[in-house]
Amino acid sequence: MRLLLLSICAAFLLGACAHPWNTANIPAGTSREQVIAQAGNPARIVPLPDGGQRLQYTLQPLGRYAFMVDLDASGRVVRSRQVLTEAEFNRIEIGKWTRADVEREFGPPAMVDGVASWNGPIMTYRWYGQSEMFYHVYLDPQGVVRRAHPAMEFLNTRDRW
Repeated sequence: MRLLLLSICAAFLLGACAHPWNTANIPAGTSREQVIAQAGNPARIVPLPDGGQRLQYTLQPLGRYAFMVDLDASGRVVRSRQVLTEAEFNRIEIGKWTRADVEREFGPPAMVDGVASWNGPIMTYRWYGQSEMFYHVYLDPQGVVRRAHPAMEFLNTRDRW
């Protein structure tokens, strides 16, 4: 029993060392290998137009943060940032961006749903604005963004009990 408890504690401590939060302040010039050693394996690796790569570290579907670490063609960090913010969402270009663009910039969404009043998928990201928030991105059947907006996520309200 004691050995089991020690094993669990050791696994927890090792797991705590590699975490997406560890990408928040990575300095430019850091190597890809150092990033992965510090933050663990990314959820996705996405090619960038300039020949570099983006390491995506996301806490979706339940978390409210996603960290992108951009690497140049030689595998060195150019920048790292938390992207689930109002300023980042405001970059979405209606009628221009596609699902691939949205997922390249924000990572995989918390959920993809559909509703009867919209002919296409709706990607939803959880984030933190004034409180717990959703950000909905409406795609047409061809995968082009046609609408995008924030919404409140009501947690623990009387209506949900």
